[in-house]
Amino acid sequence: MRRSLFQAAGLAAGLVVSMVSPGASAGTVLISPDEAKLPPPKGGVAVATRGITRGPKIELVGSPDAARSPMRLQLKFESFGGAKIDTDSLKVTYIKSPAVDLTSRLKPFVVPTGIDMPDAELPAGDHLIRVDVKDSDGRTATTSFTLKVAP
Repeated sequence: MRRSLFQAAGLAAGLVVSMVSPGASAGTVLISPDEAKLPPPKGGVAVATRGITRGPKIELVGSPDAARSPMRLQLKFESFGGAKIDTDSLKVTYIKSPAVDLTSRLKPFVVPTGIDMPDAELPAGDHLIRVDVKDSDGRTATTSFTLKVAP
């Protein structure tokens, strides 16, 4: 009886360890394989170009080199002139045809200083992302970047 109790406890401990081990869990899906297969948009992609502004700044943190999935996705927001970042104004778009709104998938990882998604799951390839955000004074910022995911 005592031996079977220890065997059951060992089996339960093994199951718990296997459930929390890094190889056993997948990341949080940012872009699905089906979305990655969508065609690119027709024509060019609009890029916002303006003169000097006190609007917020959006910066991709990390290396531009290809990473493996799941990857850490970090963006840093910076506001100026005493304004605060309006996180409710955030919009993140995967540039495809049709465009894919990723905002709701990233919302749990948004703070006023940026986005920190520790386990973004993306298919291999290049993924063009656009980020739009406003500050408390209504000034906007837009940036686009490519996430490169190695096979």
